[in-house]
Amino acid sequence: MSNFQIAIDGPSSSGKSTVAQAIAKKLDIIYIDTGAMYRAVTLAVLQDSINVSDAERVEKKLSTLNLSFKRSDEGIQEMYLNNQNVSREIRSDVVTANVSEISAYPFVREKLVEDQRNMASTHSVVMDGRDIGTVVLPHAEYKFFLNASAKVRAKRRFDENIEKGLSNQTLEEIEESIVARDHYDSNREHSPLKKADDAIELETDHLSVEQVVNTIINHIKK
Repeated sequence: MSNFQIAIDGPSSSGKSTVAQAIAKKLDIIYIDTGAMYRAVTLAVLQDSINVSDAERVEKKLSTLNLSFKRSDEGIQEMYLNNQNVSREIRSDVVTANVSEISAYPFVREKLVEDQRNMASTHSVVMDGRDIGTVVLPHAEYKFFLNASAKVRAKRRFDENIEKGLSNQTLEEIEESIVARDHYDSNREHSPLKKADDAIELETDHLSVEQVVNTIINHIKK
């Protein structure tokens, strides 16, 4: 089979990254975590104490950044910012609270979309985000949109944070944050969260990760 592209979109904590990583492993193709790239830019901005609303300084900082992915010895794909592993740091509460604003800058999106398309031009890839099927890879052979209720997504994020020791937020606070981010991402002017017309939508409230992965792979194999 020649190179192909799988686009997986959906709102925050809908399971996109977990599903995409599992698919990449099963199909032995490259996984591109676009969300991690936006988080890495956000982290870099915050580390320099730049106000995320200062577009000029954010754009200047962006020009100095080198983003890349590397696999760990355990086979886990990790995010590197200027050759430093920041896979844990980009999942912090402060990055989560600011990534939507950084992601909304057209110059940030244009730069990272260019990087993402370049990555997908020479290999079979699975890519997840909010505008993959509509903007980044509009001609992807396979498109999926994962969704779940805000309550279910908040519980997933809460459990993940507890497991990794990343957050002190309550379940209620996480749900409020998710609802606010859904509204922001869906209504931003540039590349909003949107289901592609030709994407298959999967409601994942009552589906396990394995069930979602198998559903997607079975569709691709058909």
